[in-house]
Amino acid sequence: MELREVIGRRRSIRFVRPYQPVERHKIQRMLEAARIASHWGNVQSLKAVVVEKETAPAEIIDALYAPIAGWQIRVAPVVIVWYLDTAMVDDQSNRLRELLEAGALGFGEGKRDALENQLIPIFDAINESLKQPGLGEVDCGQGIAQATLMAYEQGLGTCCLGTPNTDQIRERLGLAETCRVLLLQTVGYPMESPEAGGQRPRQPFEELFQLNGASESFPRDPAVVEELEGDGMFTTPAPLAWREAELEFLKGALDLKGHGLV
Repeated sequence: MELREVIGRRRSIRFVRPYQPVERHKIQRMLEAARIASHWGNVQSLKAVVVEKETAPAEIIDALYAPIAGWQIRVAPVVIVWYLDTAMVDDQSNRLRELLEAGALGFGEGKRDALENQLIPIFDAINESLKQPGLGEVDCGQGIAQATLMAYEQGLGTCCLGTPNTDQIRERLGLAETCRVLLLQTVGYPMESPEAGGQRPRQPFEELFQLNGASESFPRDPAVVEELEGDGMFTTPAPLAWREAELEFLKGALDLKGHGLV
């Protein structure tokens, strides 16, 4: 399947089969995809704890539940807790040296001296600021996105969820104080249709992207839109005519009484 088609069809799947476990080799492929994602300075601060419903202790599973999306966490056979470890920044110098040895950083005969005497001292001076929320979260997001695409490629459905219980989750999972929980990602085999109701509403292209300043919209070429439509990147807009009937069926099948917002 072409990447454009994968992007177009991949969307959050909230309803997964609670009775069908996810094979570990499929989860591993997701983690492998996240591991090779780009990260500033090759720091690789993205880490994850995979929580399997069939094998995890009850106190860990209980810590994951959230007031809004708790039913999704309860239903999913796997929940990946993605987190950022700021302590990885402390080894920044060695990561830069690895990049230089790999031929991915610097050029010319003096590149090693430039690294040791110029670049590394700069990073050392701003070490603590690099641990603050910002670029690290962006690059972690790239890794999570690659894991999500890998999940879709393997026939799995996922949904990324926020949680107010980050401190409790960190404590129950035994994560260090240097770690920030980013999000929870439910993983399972889809119980709803792959369309999941159709393409979600999106803000107009012209309002989101600009050229050479905030006052001018980036020109949207209709020919490019037509090309991407032909490749399957843009799918039928929601709601699909049968979506409400599907939701009623799923609600009954999963015994979601009282959950009006899904």
